[in-house]
Amino acid sequence: MKCVMMTPLKMWCLLPLTVLLLLSISPTENKLVELMSQCKGFLLNKPPQVPGILENSKIKGKNRYKIICQTYRDEKRFVTLYDTKNKIPVFSAYKYRGGEGGQAERFWKIEPQLENVENDVNMEDCNITTEYNNQAGNNDYQTDTRYDRGHLFPFSYADTRDDKISTCTLTNAVPQVASFNQGSWRRMEERVKCILDKYCNGEGYLVTGAEPSKKTINNRVNVPSVLWSTFCCYSGILNKWIASAYWGKNVQELNGTQMYTRTLGELYNKLSIRDKTFEAFPKTKCPLGENVAENYTEIKQKCSIPVYVPKGRGQRIDLK
Repeated sequence: MKCVMMTPLKMWCLLPLTVLLLLSISPTENKLVELMSQCKGFLLNKPPQVPGILENSKIKGKNRYKIICQTYRDEKRFVTLYDTKNKIPVFSAYKYRGGEGGQAERFWKIEPQLENVENDVNMEDCNITTEYNNQAGNNDYQTDTRYDRGHLFPFSYADTRDDKISTCTLTNAVPQVASFNQGSWRRMEERVKCILDKYCNGEGYLVTGAEPSKKTINNRVNVPSVLWSTFCCYSGILNKWIASAYWGKNVQELNGTQMYTRTLGELYNKLSIRDKTFEAFPKTKCPLGENVAENYTEIKQKCSIPVYVPKGRGQRIDLK
């Protein structure tokens, strides 16, 4: 049989009329997902409960809060709930698989589908001069050098080179005071990584988020008042689930400032609103009343975890 080459125009013209009609009336695919469960593999069980924002797996205020399956090179890397009004993430959730050392490009990226649902799901390089309508841009962070682009899913936690690159998207970052980001927050991340590597076989689930304030940079991007982070993993060594929580005020800090290890229950209490309970890991076996620093001397020593002094234990910290 002889093959005949046809131009694209001729091929188009030979399509049946019914197919042409279907193509012309097919609706544009909305590439923003509606449910966090559609971003599989990054949640321990059900999505977090965030009062007034994400309750019983449903978004409150869909025009403002968007679920992003953070995608790079056609592969989903982690999931973020993003606040398009404050232009910062509410939280990022991710699975730790044993972050290795090494470097990767840190050119900051943006989420094209937030600007137009017809755009590609893959994150793309940020235009350094563009002011985006629904998310922060590189230019926003250049107006105030006191703040770093603070990762929620840490660059150092990502496993592969492409995973590392994917963390450098501005939908995974908040304006974080430089001394806080490079001080107690960085030390906390290193200690949690130590726990996951040594006691959880290099695997665990994390949720990291930010509480907005009334401050902004460039009159556009909210400066969080507090950053918080939680982890939960199964420890084969201890033969049980272990978990802890951390939070700190996003302010200038002195050298040596420590971020203490707390229980999930303590964080839940602080982020709950009236009768609506915050939960990072709903319906799981993650312990609410114990933390690894106080309950496991070996973990405390091997990962150099400071223990919170009993004075003031349990006192409320103003998160606003």
